[in-house]
Amino acid sequence: MLAKPSDYLSPAEVRALRRKSDVVGGLLVLHAWALVLGAMALFVLWPNPLSFVLAVMVIGTRQLGLAILMHDAAHGLLFDNRSLNDWSGRWLCGAPVGASMALYRPYHLKHHRHTQQAEDPDLVLSAPFPISRASLRRKIVRDLIGETAFQRRGEQIRRALGPATQPMTHRLMNLLRHERDFFITNAVLAAGLAIAGWWWLYPVLWLLPLATWYQLVSRIRNIAEHAVVPDNDDPLCNTRTTRANLLERLFIAPYWVNYHLEHHLFLFVPCWRLPAAHRLLLAKGLKPRMEVRRGYLEVLKRATSKLTDGPRDPSRMRGAQHI
Repeated sequence: MLAKPSDYLSPAEVRALRRKSDVVGGLLVLHAWALVLGAMALFVLWPNPLSFVLAVMVIGTRQLGLAILMHDAAHGLLFDNRSLNDWSGRWLCGAPVGASMALYRPYHLKHHRHTQQAEDPDLVLSAPFPISRASLRRKIVRDLIGETAFQRRGEQIRRALGPATQPMTHRLMNLLRHERDFFITNAVLAAGLAIAGWWWLYPVLWLLPLATWYQLVSRIRNIAEHAVVPDNDDPLCNTRTTRANLLERLFIAPYWVNYHLEHHLFLFVPCWRLPAAHRLLLAKGLKPRMEVRRGYLEVLKRATSKLTDGPRDPSRMRGAQHI
């Protein structure tokens, strides 16, 4: 169910919120990559366990940030120039982290049309909740040891290969065609680091964060957006906004992704204008009707309110990612 912006905003407010900017879009993409490379440089200059853990966390969160910027591009919001929007969303944001904007766009728009309804393709991500704390702990361990990434990428690769009845040469060509953008962008990144003299940064501080911290923060974000919401049929309550402090924005929720309620209400608003949309809703006295939580810890407590596991845990999610 799509909300009508006119139910909440005046035409002047809609015009102000829908303005896009090539400059801001470019700065956001630059910011994401600058933090990735800066975190790598931090570990190179001060190699110790603390700087390594910080680098993995910062890079993994910026990898999620790139996926979020691809999400904005899928909505046509990252850049005002459509060609630049689609090119950047594909090559600078989605492909490096293994996400295809072309495949993602129709899937995601269906999620918006049927949020928390039976037709919602992302309902599988929120329906199993609440779960037990023990179940969440097991999921976190699987994320951090790379099991989630291994399962998820394995499924993607099997789908890309195509039917096992085809000759292996055909299947490999299928894989190259489906994964071409990922291979190209990662080859460029690996080559650039090798030319700079630090080839080992690619596996250690790109692939490792992608296989670990990125998986965990993607899971936390998925939970926060739609799990254990109070009313699946109310657009003010079937999606959640989570207030994020500075540390949460750095390590969990980059680029205003925590304003998910506002994003669902107003699909035309670029991510960097979502805080302004939030303030407008509060100024109109809608806060008591909105599903807003004070932080990710509060959300996780609500999502793990089940006392014990059932006979079978259907919420394993197998690394599913909703961007």
